[in-house]
Amino acid sequence: MSLGSIFFSELIGTAILILLGVGVVANAVFPKNNGFGGGNLMINFGWGFGVMAGVYAAYKSGGQLNPAVTLGIWASGAKTFVPGVDVNAGSIAVYISAQLIGAFIGAVLCWLAYKKQFDDRGDAPSLIFSTGPQIKSTPWNLVTEILATFVLMFGALSFGAWNGGKGTILEALPVAFLVVGIGASLGGPTGYAINPARDLGPRIAHAILPIPNKDSSNWAYAWIPVVGPIIGGILGGLIFHWYHG
Repeated sequence: MSLGSIFFSELIGTAILILLGVGVVANAVFPKNNGFGGGNLMINFGWGFGVMAGVYAAYKSGGQLNPAVTLGIWASGAKTFVPGVDVNAGSIAVYISAQLIGAFIGAVLCWLAYKKQFDDRGDAPSLIFSTGPQIKSTPWNLVTEILATFVLMFGALSFGAWNGGKGTILEALPVAFLVVGIGASLGGPTGYAINPARDLGPRIAHAILPIPNKDSSNWAYAWIPVVGPIIGGILGGLIFHWYHG
């Protein structure tokens, strides 16, 4: 497996994840929409099944779609990401760059799908694209993202352990439901980014797209859904290695 194939696999999978995830938020928020008022549970399921679709689309690269997951796999002591691709600085850089670019592309594609809704609404909340806290508190917002991503990472690695450590694509469905569960249980305080690419790529898209009357992209908060998930993912990988090692 070449690193070029890995790059495009992760890019495509992450773009599909973000297209469907940001799309379900737009569907629930914009008034002139069939999904208007669908609520948080609809959004949680949209994100969960967006993860599943993205993972299946990125089967060649293992469907990581998330820098926190990539770093968590490294922290778990894994020697390879997929057969023929060793875990090293170069492969990690390929995965993470593809995830960030794919997330940006997915957000742009969602904007295209909802172009008339964005134009009609009269404003464009950044929270359609990225996350934000309900109560602003830097340390506690960070704790929420760390805990939520730890659950994601430890859970995803545990699904692989139940499968004999093979780490097959069949784990996409339980991971999808895990994402739904995390959103329903821990998504309230911060909107559960649990993925640096998921938050940063769409936040950049919101900042540069020609959307009328858009609000601030809230860059003062933007580091939390990047740093928190990275810490949570690495902790999940380290503790999984200790627990199962």
